[in-house]
Amino acid sequence: MPAGVKAVVVSVLVAVFGLHGSAGYSPQVTNPWFPLTPGTELVYSGTKDGKVTRDVVVVTRQTITIAGARCVIVRDVLYEAGKLEERTSDYYTQDRAGNVWYFGEDTAELDVQGGVTSTEGTWRAGRDGAKPGIYMPAHPRVGQTGRQEYYAGHAEDHFRVVSLHATARVPYVSSPSALETREWTPLEPGTLDRKLYVRGIGTVKEASLKGPVERAVLVAKHVR
Repeated sequence: MPAGVKAVVVSVLVAVFGLHGSAGYSPQVTNPWFPLTPGTELVYSGTKDGKVTRDVVVVTRQTITIAGARCVIVRDVLYEAGKLEERTSDYYTQDRAGNVWYFGEDTAELDVQGGVTSTEGTWRAGRDGAKPGIYMPAHPRVGQTGRQEYYAGHAEDHFRVVSLHATARVPYVSSPSALETREWTPLEPGTLDRKLYVRGIGTVKEASLKGPVERAVLVAKHVR
């Protein structure tokens, strides 16, 4: 078995059977398609539910251990029409092969007074049967598919790689060699999203192809 394939198989077995350990995972996420450098702030502009949105994603210097794996904490706050609508903490880690794993999230939807109205979608690997998934492969290839998360009935996102040479043009960057994916969940069978990733940056664009109209593009990046 080739070394690269063997490494991925080992990672999958570790996730499935719960054999996580700090020696196998690192909160230092350096995958070029989805780098998570502490102190990085990414700002996205877009639309959702007919409203103008602003999404601010911050890679913190904090870590958390979930199911034995140390993960970096990424804060995500979404504003709709200038009002804070949702705040999320996402938990990512990277295995020895370079695959980025998603180990859970804590999410809260807010009312106009800032009160929490829902935490639907919150999950952590190892709780109530939830399992981590590969968010970004170490070496994406066209046709590759995967499950990014699994918490039955709550979080079941999947991806498929459709191109390694897509054109990305957003306010922050342009690239003729972006990674393009399709993402969906069986929990919402009428929806399908298109995502673009640029090496060294990460996600630069997300837009719905089916379902409710949503769109977000990268407009700024800061490292503090």
